[in-house]
Amino acid sequence: MSAGPPESVPLYPQNLYRDTRDQTPFRKAVVRTPVRGLAENVGGLVSGVLAGRIRGTLVVEGGVPRLGKLPGKAAKSVHGAIFGSTDTDPLITLARACPGWAGLCYLMAGLLAYSHGGYLRASELLQRGLAVRNDDEANRYAFEYLAGVITRVEVAERIEVPVLFSEEAVFLALSHALRETGQADAALAALTGLPPSLPMALARCSLAAALGRDAEVAADTEGLLNGDDLSAALLLVRARSLRKLGEYGAARAALQEVLRRRKTDFTLRSDALTDRALLLLDTGRKSLNPREWQRRKPAEVERVKAFRKDAEMHQLWDQEYGRTDRG
Repeated sequence: MSAGPPESVPLYPQNLYRDTRDQTPFRKAVVRTPVRGLAENVGGLVSGVLAGRIRGTLVVEGGVPRLGKLPGKAAKSVHGAIFGSTDTDPLITLARACPGWAGLCYLMAGLLAYSHGGYLRASELLQRGLAVRNDDEANRYAFEYLAGVITRVEVAERIEVPVLFSEEAVFLALSHALRETGQADAALAALTGLPPSLPMALARCSLAAALGRDAEVAADTEGLLNGDDLSAALLLVRARSLRKLGEYGAARAALQEVLRRRKTDFTLRSDALTDRALLLLDTGRKSLNPREWQRRKPAEVERVKAFRKDAEMHQLWDQEYGRTDRG
């Protein structure tokens, strides 16, 4: 029997965004735009019809699984309510009728409400489901039949990640639902304890930035490189927090890292260019501040004075003799 890790070694890596797992519950992230969203809705409708799935039910990777032999009638009723209903009421009714399945029923009802945009209802159902324990039969059913259920979670503005049924799917959906209902602090707390991953880091840093915790964002994203669109979106959050902190050089470096990878989504590259222009504008305003001149080195002050004197001489010339191009 091998010894466990020492207490000084953390359970997860220090970096919020570095996931060391070989397999994760996440699928490829999507940067939403109005045109792309319309195309995805049409594509989802067509694929749902071809797969025999009822529109508005939970999305399942590989199609709805066939129910095998499980003891009791509860499994069959829950299976039909999860995969065959577009409403949360059947699951809530089953949660009251089958106490051993209540936690699972509330969780799936919460994910269904979340997929329909009912964030307040979703947050209530998900929290209720997390507070109730399931019996062994319900846990076994979830392991065998719910592994392919996909929830498209918005981890940041316009950034969606499909997540297979897991701890991450539930807590990321709960966090977003709480954020949409104005409970930013609770949304941030819901992410505590999740294993490191780019989706979790993006959700957490976006919330921290919205709450004004820019120093935390800068520390949590230190050393991040642009490897995909999720990391590019996280670098944008980092650059904006650094800009608020007055760290213009580090903010410029983060934006350059976003633009370095040519395959970065066009929307993210456009945002980086806009942020870089705003950064230059802030830098220019700072250089025009008289208080900044007092902190400058003497050589820089002399250059500014020479520039201002030259501009004043040109202004006097125009006032006295007029511009030479007037004829």
